[in-house]
Amino acid sequence: MQKNINHMVNYLKELVTIPSPSGNTEEIVRYCENLLAMHKVDVKTTNKGALLATIQGNNDQKHRVLTAHLDTLGAMVKEIKPDGKLRLSMIGGFKWNSVEGEYCTIHTMNDTSYTGTILMHQASVHVYDDAGKAKRDDQNIVVRIDEQVKSKEDVQALGIQVGDFVSFDPRYRYSDSGYIKSRHLDDKASAAVLLHMIEEISANQLELPYTTHFFFSNNEEIGYGANASIPDKTVEYIAVDMGAIGDGQTSTEHDVSICAKDSSGPYHLVLKNHLVRLAEKNDISYQIDIYPYYGSDASAAIRAGYDIKHALVGPGIDASHSFERTHTDSLWHSFQLLMEYIQAPMID
Repeated sequence: MQKNINHMVNYLKELVTIPSPSGNTEEIVRYCENLLAMHKVDVKTTNKGALLATIQGNNDQKHRVLTAHLDTLGAMVKEIKPDGKLRLSMIGGFKWNSVEGEYCTIHTMNDTSYTGTILMHQASVHVYDDAGKAKRDDQNIVVRIDEQVKSKEDVQALGIQVGDFVSFDPRYRYSDSGYIKSRHLDDKASAAVLLHMIEEISANQLELPYTTHFFFSNNEEIGYGANASIPDKTVEYIAVDMGAIGDGQTSTEHDVSICAKDSSGPYHLVLKNHLVRLAEKNDISYQIDIYPYYGSDASAAIRAGYDIKHALVGPGIDASHSFERTHTDSLWHSFQLLMEYIQAPMID
C-alpha cells in the first residue's frame, strides 16, 4: 500500500472549508456524495440527512460499519440586540473562550451570508475596566456583523433572524513539518481518512471479505449522529473519531488512538484487542487511551439498542473543541489500521 498523504490532506482541507454545524450539513453531505459517485460506490442519504456508502463484500451475511461525522461545532442566532449585535446559542459542547475573537459567518434563510467576529461586548480595554475579568458566557459574547448596522431593525433588514446558523472560520494551516491546524478537525480528519479508504478500494479494485458500509453522520456533536439507519446485518461497528490529547492521556498527534473506554463505558474488549493486534502485526504506531468526557457515534448506537460489537479509533487531535491540531502521521496510521481491519477476518 503506497503512502499518499496528499490525498487525505486535500480532502481534509476541502472538508474543513465547507461550513457544517450540526443541523446545517446538506452542503457537505452533497460534496461527499459527489466524490463517492466518482468511485461508483452505492450511496444513499438517510432521512436524517446522513450519507451511507456501501461496498459489497464476499460475505453479505455479516456487515461492517465505519462511521465518521461531518457535522461540527457552531452556533445559532439567539437574539438580535438593540445595538445591532447578535447573541448566540451554542451548537455542540465548547467553551465560549475557545471561540472568542474568531471570525464567523451568519447563514440566512434566503441563502445570503454575512461575515462577523465573535467577541466580548466588553472588548475594548480603553472603555471597559472589566474587559479581562468579565465572564465569557452567552450574555457577554456577541457577534459584531461586518455591515453598517446600528439597530435591531438594520439587522433584520439584511434578512438575519433568530435561528440562523453561525459557522466558525476554520483558519486551516498545513506546515512543512506535517502539522495541520484548523477548526473542525473533529471529525473531518476522520472523514478524510474514510474518503481516502474508499478511493483506494476503488482504484485498486480491492475485494473485501465482508460487505462494508461507510457512514458519514451529521448529528454527532449533539449526540445522535449514527444511532439509526444502521444496516440490519451489521456485526462490527467502528466509530472513527478523534483521540483526545491532554494530561493523563496516551494519545498523540503521531499515532492512531484506540479507545478502551469513554464516558459511556468500556468498548467491546475483543474487538478492541483485535485492532491492537492488527496494529502490532503491521507495525502501525498506536496508543490505547481512555477519554473521560467523550461519547461517540458507536456508543450512541449501543444506547439506541443495536446488537453490535463496537469500537472507537482515530487520529490524535490536540486541543479538541478548541484550537485543534494534528499531524499527517496520525492520519496515515489511522488509515493503515482501518485498511488492515476491513481486509481481515471478523473476530469470533
